[in-house]
Amino acid sequence: MSETAHSTIYFDKPGKANTERTLEIARARAEELSIGTILVATTSGATGARSGQVFEGYNVVAVTHSYGFREANATELLLEHQVAMDGAGVSVLTCGHAFAGISRAVRKKLGTYEVAEIVAFTLRIFGEGMKVAAEIACMAADAGLARTDELVLAIGGTGRGADTAVVLRPANTERFFDLEIEEILCMPYR
Repeated sequence: MSETAHSTIYFDKPGKANTERTLEIARARAEELSIGTILVATTSGATGARSGQVFEGYNVVAVTHSYGFREANATELLLEHQVAMDGAGVSVLTCGHAFAGISRAVRKKLGTYEVAEIVAFTLRIFGEGMKVAAEIACMAADAGLARTDELVLAIGGTGRGADTAVVLRPANTERFFDLEIEEILCMPYR
């Protein structure tokens, strides 16, 4: 029987104050494991733009909120960050959320929860960033921006910024239970 030791870094509090350290931890592990694809959640685009700098030379995919998430026909992605991501070669994925979509519409209209949102609540047991990391991995796999037969780094956060990084093997949303979280690199202490 063999063992592998790897430490998980726990932050005292969740949130964007952990972004730089999260990206630093993730970059070091990506180098150690020769991981080429980095998935990062971004709302305004600030974390996506910063990831483009930190992960220069990597396949960085920034996953944004869908249009209409906060306001009909509007995106939360700011033009300045979009320009910075474009300049850094970051791919931007904007689409419906894997753990929301029609389930959220049912909840809002009928006041009851559907399976996708139950999955989201279950993943939140480990923190918001863990739910986000799993969700963006499915979304990127569905869009063909992350392979399901290779390890990737997925970076999520609580509110704004990044505070969670995991090594995982993505799955398409319709095969969600094939998703494999291999390592938790960092996350907020709960």
